Amino acid sequence: MDVVAFGGRPARVPSVEPERQESLDLSQLPPELLMMVLSHLPAHTLLDCCRLVCRRWRALVDSQALWLLLLARDHCALLRLIRSALPAARDARPCLLGRFCLRKPLGRNLIRNRCGQEGHSKWVMENDGNSMLAVENLTFLTLAARSTCFVSSFSWRRKKQVVDLEEEGVWPELLDSGKIEICIFHRWGVRHSSNCTHQITVQLLDANQTVLDEFSERPYSIQQENASLQVTHVFSNIKTGVRFVSFEHWYQSWSGPYGAHVTTSSVTMRVHLS
Repeated sequence: MDVVAFGGRPARVPSVEPERQESLDLSQLPPELLMMVLSHLPAHTLLDCCRLVCRRWRALVDSQALWLLLLARDHCALLRLIRSALPAARDARPCLLGRFCLRKPLGRNLIRNRCGQEGHSKWVMENDGNSMLAVENLTFLTLAARSTCFVSSFSWRRKKQVVDLEEEGVWPELLDSGKIEICIFHRWGVRHSSNCTHQITVQLLDANQTVLDEFSERPYSIQQENASLQVTHVFSNIKTGVRFVSFEHWYQSWSGPYGAHVTTSSVTMRVHLS
């Protein structure tokens, strides 16, 4: 039935506006629910964005409880060890567990620029690296992880890199738990008709960079053509106080440049749970 106004003209019926839906304000959630919601975000979002929203969110991101929720879901096998090695609840160092979740230090190669893909970057080179080059890898080194490698020259040269374990995401209490192992892997090779000498030294250092443990491969000479060799070592039951790993590599070619080809070096951490 039409609505007719006075005078026979149709009356205007006002349109009904849809009800406005209020936007969800996460800050109104109880702390337990807000923490549960935040725990489904990636670590970089929590640290780079959520932590800057307000003081309440910052306190949640800095708390151990939030990161333990993430670790229970993503690293369930490590949860008991992590709980046993937690820093004090009122520790002044913020987001130690957050850095661990962000950097993912376990099982990751902690050596930067391991085979020269960035030139000499991240390495301390003797004589400015003039006699140790980063070049395209030779085809016979088929196990190389990258298409570049470091190569030696006539006289002894060295390169060195020191890994800061705390900076990589492991807090001191976890390092001192007695459950961390540090694994060393190094692969190198020689081209045809080369005569090379090669040596690596790996040291575990404390906060003052005093040597606590050391592995050193004896100087190794090789005259075999197109050879590929590798060195492995595991530091188990590491001493209390280890905070740095020093990886140093010496090599020399007696018969000409481009003798020894270093295709990869790695320092990784793993947990010994048994």
